[in-house]
Amino acid sequence: MEIMKIYEKIDHTQLKQTADWSSIQKLCDEAIAGGAASVCIPPCYVAQVRAYVQRQIPICTVIGFPNGYQTTAVKVAETKDAIENGADEIDMVINLCDVKNDSFDKVAEEIRQLKKVCGFRTLKVIVETCCLTKVEKIKLCQIVTEAGADYIKTSTGFGNAGATVEDVRLFREYTGENVKIKAAGGIRDIETAEALIEAGADRLGSSALLKR
Repeated sequence: MEIMKIYEKIDHTQLKQTADWSSIQKLCDEAIAGGAASVCIPPCYVAQVRAYVQRQIPICTVIGFPNGYQTTAVKVAETKDAIENGADEIDMVINLCDVKNDSFDKVAEEIRQLKKVCGFRTLKVIVETCCLTKVEKIKLCQIVTEAGADYIKTSTGFGNAGATVEDVRLFREYTGENVKIKAAGGIRDIETAEALIEAGADRLGSSALLKR
């Protein structure tokens, strides 16, 4: 696979709690030079990045990150704030407490509410696969599809495991045709990236592949 075809699928990511402005600037410069799909950054930097990149690249940020157990009202407020500050794409973390309580209706309603706020902007739903059973993964594929999200995303990168080829294949089998897949977590080399794309990933979350 051509290297540029991989680069254009990358959400170049810096979500460390200790990320300073110089590291965010470097991330943006690398993403623009490499032709990445977006930069994925902490919400506190969205407005600053919007001014810095001057619409040269889409801005992605995270909501309910990394644990997802904030209330829906909090996530809605976070999303509105991120969009007002200039975010083009939203990566939300589902409430795994609801999943483990078999309250999938609450998960679906939360996704619907955030998609309503996002409107035409892209909404990606992080399900944190390392915390899920196969049955839960399949159910969440169905919920993400029915709730109208644009992507299902494997991982925050803060869990105990990241994207796997097996999970991407499972998602491809059970999500609707309008739902894309973002593989994230542990993607540090081109070979892994290629394998995930071949399995069905449309986007990759990585902090390593565009490093200069």
